[in-house]
Amino acid sequence: MPPSTKGASPQPSTHAPSRPRALGKGLESLLPTRPAPSSSVAPAHPAAEPAGKPLEIPLHLIDRNPFQTRTHFDEEKLAELAASILASGVVQPIVVRHGVNHRQDGRYTLITGERRLLASKKAGKETIPAIVREVSNLQAMEMTIVENLQRTDLNPIEQAHAYLRLSRDFHMTQEQMAERTGKDRASVSNFLRLLKLPEPVQTQVESGSLSFGHARALLALESPEAILDAAQKILALHLSVRATENYVQGLLNPEAKVKPANPVLPLDPNVREAQDSLRRRLGLKVTIEDKKGKGKVIIEYSGVEDFDAILAALGDQATE
Repeated sequence: MPPSTKGASPQPSTHAPSRPRALGKGLESLLPTRPAPSSSVAPAHPAAEPAGKPLEIPLHLIDRNPFQTRTHFDEEKLAELAASILASGVVQPIVVRHGVNHRQDGRYTLITGERRLLASKKAGKETIPAIVREVSNLQAMEMTIVENLQRTDLNPIEQAHAYLRLSRDFHMTQEQMAERTGKDRASVSNFLRLLKLPEPVQTQVESGSLSFGHARALLALESPEAILDAAQKILALHLSVRATENYVQGLLNPEAKVKPANPVLPLDPNVREAQDSLRRRLGLKVTIEDKKGKGKVIIEYSGVEDFDAILAALGDQATE
């Protein structure tokens, strides 16, 4: 008679999925609505708990995530999180899995929540609430990458490398990556294109010296040498993204002539008086464009109340 399997946790499959799995609600299902209360005493090895329930695990037993795509942690924000943890504890449990030799050394490996782990250490905590998941290396890497991409504080190059790993290791299309992470496909494509930049320029984007907008503009220059030269000028002159776009267009079309701006003709005194009168009456910005007695009146408004005021003023005028 086979042994009873009642109450046993299901064993994870050892085979990688043949196609990408839906992750839209995977991370949410990992986390409970309320964490367990923190303990002032750090146990040597946490007692077994039902699957999905948070444990208080000693920080020294948790190893960092080998699949982490994030390379930079803002020290100032990390210090702020540490102060919050010191005052209120860790609100959201981290997710870990058993280490390779867990039965001998009792160690765990982090899956998601590295900022909370580092901040807890900085705050001097001994334990951290954690959910233990039984997942394969492939599943752990997938969870880590998607969790990172759903955050907003990854720098553009970190995001680009994360998308690259989803494409390379999980054979996902750009449409599938967009669906998993809640982004649009064009955004995924733009991040992946950043990896075509020369390494020194990628470093500038990663550090924040060049923005995502600067990088996108530079990608129009196909030559690595041209991109490097342009990046140096942008940094030296502190060019804005718009100025960078214009500069790059000038490099691509050196013979193109910029059309001179239309000359601004002086406004007729009578037209100016009418324009000022309308401005005072409506309390809004009014512009009259007049050419030899023909033109248009432009009234700018910033909300429904302004629009109603315009209609009321025109209605009053019509009945006078």
